[in-house]
Amino acid sequence: MKKSIARQLSAVFIGLIVLVMAANLLANNFLLERYYIYSLEKALTRVYGMIDENVTEDGVNKEYFTETIANQCSANNMSLVVVDDMYNAIAWTSGGNSGLMMARLNGYVLDLEQPENVLIRKDNYLIQKKYEPMQNMDFLEMWGDLTSGGHFLIRIPLSSIRVNAQISFRFLVYFSLAAIVICILLVMALSRRIARPIRELTDLSRRMANLDFDARYTSGGSDEIGELGEHFNQMSETLEKTISQLKSANNQLQLDIDRKDKVDQMRREFLANVSHELKTPLALIQGYAEGLEECVNDDEENRKFYCEVITDEASRMNLLVQKLLTLNQLEFGDDQVEMERFDIAALIEGKIQSIGILAQQKEADIAYVGDESVMVWGDEFKVEEVLTNYLSNALNHVDGERKVEIRQTRTDGKVRISVFNTGSPIPEEDLDRIWDKFYKVDKAHSREYGGSGVGLSIVKAIMDSMHQGYGVLNHPDGVEFWFELDSDSPQTGSAGEG
Repeated sequence: MKKSIARQLSAVFIGLIVLVMAANLLANNFLLERYYIYSLEKALTRVYGMIDENVTEDGVNKEYFTETIANQCSANNMSLVVVDDMYNAIAWTSGGNSGLMMARLNGYVLDLEQPENVLIRKDNYLIQKKYEPMQNMDFLEMWGDLTSGGHFLIRIPLSSIRVNAQISFRFLVYFSLAAIVICILLVMALSRRIARPIRELTDLSRRMANLDFDARYTSGGSDEIGELGEHFNQMSETLEKTISQLKSANNQLQLDIDRKDKVDQMRREFLANVSHELKTPLALIQGYAEGLEECVNDDEENRKFYCEVITDEASRMNLLVQKLLTLNQLEFGDDQVEMERFDIAALIEGKIQSIGILAQQKEADIAYVGDESVMVWGDEFKVEEVLTNYLSNALNHVDGERKVEIRQTRTDGKVRISVFNTGSPIPEEDLDRIWDKFYKVDKAHSREYGGSGVGLSIVKAIMDSMHQGYGVLNHPDGVEFWFELDSDSPQTGSAGEG
């Protein structure tokens, strides 16, 4: 495994060990001397403060100097000399060459020797690194003025820190290499021991995910991983029994639920669609039948016309019932879609003629823009139902210039039929819901023309059954509904475009 826990643990622990060792070596090599010098600077500053407080115009507090300042200098390997205004020595330590230090101090005070490698510069003193050729050694020096008017010089040799740092660095290198090798071996052994049962549990879970319930954890152990493995074994046995029982019960339950849902849904959809589609034919039949009963027309030809209307509407009602049953079955996949090649332009022209009387009643102009003959593939009966619903919807909502336009275009092997009517656009929040059964954008207007909110849901069911696209688009002056069918011959562009 490229990302095994053993490798990750080994990499993390070894990386941390190497990082710590490397940081230790770098700190020893680059920071130790700086820290040492910083500590000495603090010690020099502290001793300077003690000297300044105990050297006055009356002289030196010899008791304090002997017991405290001298001890501080001895503890830090310091040498110092203090002179008065007349450059006479008034205090010094026995550890250094006081004569040489007085000469050096006088040279500094009288500007006979310029400071070099200055580390800290203050108003009363400065601290610098100074190489002493006679002793072949670097010193850390602090010199300056006292408040009483005298002058002082304190120095500490620096050669020892460099030697100690080099020895310490070599020791740390050897120790770090040995420690890294030992730690690597220990980490690798520990990682393998930890990862072995985890790998077994991983393989066990994979086999259980593939429903292989014969898999068992065998590594044992009394720790948390061993307890987890035992629980895996128990879970495997329980799951095998439970899944077997659930599969049997679930299959039967699913069959019962699907059967019940289909029956209830088909019943509700059938009743709603029947009430929507048969309202107008029933009204016509009732009206013409009452006219015959009351002998509105004694003329034989008119009575025959009345009977023909009743017969035609009754046939239409019978056909609509069959269509609704078919659509109900179609939504549940029980209806067979009959794909055939037909002329959609001819179907549109016939539908415009049949709906002409309704267009006159609505005072609407219907126009078709497209080719005279357009062959497509689809279920002609169901496509006619889609077109009927679109046109009925357009005439029921036409307003403004009261124009309805049916447009045919071709692109990428598809023929798009769109039905546009002038009027108010559909609110944006309703665009996605108009395909839902019984959903009405304007309930008051729907009651005026007897709409029940089922027409567009029938369109959705038909187009879904043929796996074709459909939709609606808002325009500033109206609404456009469209659907697509496969073209009989692949083309791009059409005389109806533009």
